[in-house]
Amino acid sequence: MKPVFRRGLGLLLIAGCVAVWIVTSSMSAQQLRQRTCQGKGSLEVCITDSLERPFIGKADVAKWLEKEYRAYAGLPLDSVDLDKIEKLVCAHSVVRDCQAWLTDDGILHLELSQRQPVVRFDDGTNGYYADATGFVFPLQSRGTVDVPVIDGHLPLKIPRGFKGTPEDAAQKVWLDQVIGMVNYMGGTVWEGNIVKMTVRKDGNFVFTPRRGNEHFIFGEPVRVKEKMRLMKAYYESVVPVHPDYRTVDLRYRGQLVCRK
Repeated sequence: MKPVFRRGLGLLLIAGCVAVWIVTSSMSAQQLRQRTCQGKGSLEVCITDSLERPFIGKADVAKWLEKEYRAYAGLPLDSVDLDKIEKLVCAHSVVRDCQAWLTDDGILHLELSQRQPVVRFDDGTNGYYADATGFVFPLQSRGTVDVPVIDGHLPLKIPRGFKGTPEDAAQKVWLDQVIGMVNYMGGTVWEGNIVKMTVRKDGNFVFTPRRGNEHFIFGEPVRVKEKMRLMKAYYESVVPVHPDYRTVDLRYRGQLVCRK
């Protein structure tokens, strides 16, 4: 086969492939315009962590779309703004992540994950959660999760319904310290033994154990590992000899200050 003829045949094959791609692409675009998105009755919602956190359900998501995206049922598939749907769903404080897609049968699919709180705060007038990243979000009407609760004179100034991270630098530092303290206690004997953590006016934490009459003055949420070692030493060395102390101060390095 002559080189000129070979090159001509190659160009002809390339042109044929391009023509087929153009035809099939136009057919796909036409099909997308002809197919429409089904109504909310056909909405498929998967909440990947629904067994761990009962905050939201399919009905909630359908209500959000109906109210905030408005009419998506009956739209051509190529007219449904999936990015917008993902953003409006993620705008709800309890949603951590959302993926949206359409299938050829016109069904809108949403896969969501929820925020996982690690601590709950109660200042007497307002309650809210914080996750491991320091993101604060309101309590949810559909249910609660079992996490440590901190009450009292909180240095956080969180308005009702707030979602996000505190803008004040000092508040953010304190919140990060508290999350570190709670995370350190998680999975240890202290997680089940400490039933109440209260912040006093002077900013010191006071821990109330499940058993016994002691109150532990923990101080600020710093040097957590050291203070937990002091608590352990108290139960192992002091309680067997002097079980009648009422206040145990952990604020001093390497010292236990016990008072009746």
